[in-house]
Amino acid sequence: MVVANMIGTGIFTSIGFQVMAPPFGIPDAFSILFIWFIGGVLAICGAMSYAEVSTTIRQSGGEYTFLSKIYHPIVGFTSGWVSMVVGFSAAVAALAIAAADYLNPLFLYLFDLESTGIIKPTAIGMILLVTVIQLSGTKYGGTFQNIITYFKVVLIAFFILIPFLFSESSQLSGVSFSPTDNSWNTIFSLPFAGCLVYVMFSYSGWNASSYIVGNLQNPRKDLPFSLITGTFVVMLIYVLLNFVFLYTCSMEELEGKTGIGNIVIGKILGKPWEQIFSGLFAISFMAGINAMFIAGPRVTEQIGRDYRLFSVFNKQNKNEVPIYAILLQTTISISIVLLMNFQTILQYIELTLSLFCLLTVIGVFVLRAKKMETGETVKTWGYPVTPLLFILITVWMMAFFIINEPIRLLWTFLTILSGVGLYFAAKRFQK
Repeated sequence: MVVANMIGTGIFTSIGFQVMAPPFGIPDAFSILFIWFIGGVLAICGAMSYAEVSTTIRQSGGEYTFLSKIYHPIVGFTSGWVSMVVGFSAAVAALAIAAADYLNPLFLYLFDLESTGIIKPTAIGMILLVTVIQLSGTKYGGTFQNIITYFKVVLIAFFILIPFLFSESSQLSGVSFSPTDNSWNTIFSLPFAGCLVYVMFSYSGWNASSYIVGNLQNPRKDLPFSLITGTFVVMLIYVLLNFVFLYTCSMEELEGKTGIGNIVIGKILGKPWEQIFSGLFAISFMAGINAMFIAGPRVTEQIGRDYRLFSVFNKQNKNEVPIYAILLQTTISISIVLLMNFQTILQYIELTLSLFCLLTVIGVFVLRAKKMETGETVKTWGYPVTPLLFILITVWMMAFFIINEPIRLLWTFLTILSGVGLYFAAKRFQK
């Protein structure tokens, strides 16, 4: 779940935004590799903190449950609403749009047309397909998840090797990966913090198994292993992939582009292989969409158990899956596909989720102050350095948008405000 939730659209799309000129990009090869390493360190610090929070509270539901117990039910409810709308539904929308965009070379070959005009209908079709699979039951959904995740890992491994097996020196970018004086200035700049948004979107999912902690047989052992090992594996893959992108293509070739995988394959193997791989990449993105449909509706289902106003989302079909919670996520995902473009969705997701991840990591300090540890609690490795590092870097990342693009925070504010409103409506109905 952790690997499948993380490896998705972000890694194969976001470098096109990072190589742009300042103040919105960091066109320096060493800085770009370093930012992906920092993103992995940040995710591991968060994973360590989540391991302590989730094994102390030991209930499924992710931030919805954690923040309700740590602070107040209104914080937990709002985070559950945000998680459902942003963390899962918006992420599904982004994955589906990217998968549809990746199909462009294949559409050109098969139908002699660009997919630009049919990206959104194709994305909606993918969302509906996964919805049908999930409504068929956890057995089919889980089997599909395993098969497509293995397929994705094999595809990525092959992709990493392609430049070294098939490319000629004339095809390579010639980009230098050595640090310069300018590299260090870039790393400590605000644009670096702004580019972290794309990196942390790509790493989002490192907390996936904490959503099902109540279903784990041995959470003390299995949860930290899945969170930390899964995140470390993905960090290694991400650094290698970005090395391949920059080793193969110049920054001018990547700038502003989302179909990065297609560009690399087309340059090394030629157009026919680009058409084939465009379909393979789109299939691999389906693993992320499916993983979001496994974890996301369980948060909504938990809200349905706790609040009578939303009890319909607790109902299961004959295949024992939360049918209305799944359909709600499908509806919101399709609405976001229709309302937003890809870059806006990415920024919207990471800015909103970062706030509640931040509150959860701060919760490590709150739980210790309240002395809520049990014999099952997994203590945060490197405490207090690891949670403090996560907190400081997250605040630095959000500061970029507060200073440079405050309008980007509007969607975040409206989503949180709607969650607060729904909480009071639910509480009134509860009486």
